[in-house]
Amino acid sequence: MSTYIVVVDDEPDVESMFRQQFRRDLRAGRFLMEFALSAPAALEQVKAIPDPSLILILSDINMPGMSGLEMLPKVREARPNVPVIMITAYGDDATVKRARELGAAGLLSKPIDFGLLRQEIDQRLEGTA
Repeated sequence: MSTYIVVVDDEPDVESMFRQQFRRDLRAGRFLMEFALSAPAALEQVKAIPDPSLILILSDINMPGMSGLEMLPKVREARPNVPVIMITAYGDDATVKRARELGAAGLLSKPIDFGLLRQEIDQRLEGTA
């Protein structure tokens, strides 16, 4: 069974950045990364991935159309057991508080600390083993 992580960000270059950072993991088949350029596209992907394959959702907060914070309750309703980590360039206290109130498992600031993110992913993978 494959293990999935969904990354949601309206910036197209985010996919290549994540693929570069996690290339060894992806080549080794530790997990698969799916990418969505919008919140509505992410919701479709999240619903399509079978349980319990989806272990983590990483979402930008500021996106055109539906923001990451607007998507968060919808994704939590569709997949209540899947943690969602929000990513933002604007990690002010109000945003952090709102993300937590809506059910975010955590918040990462841009530029992303990939070492910290790798620890989060490793913890999720150990939880599924």
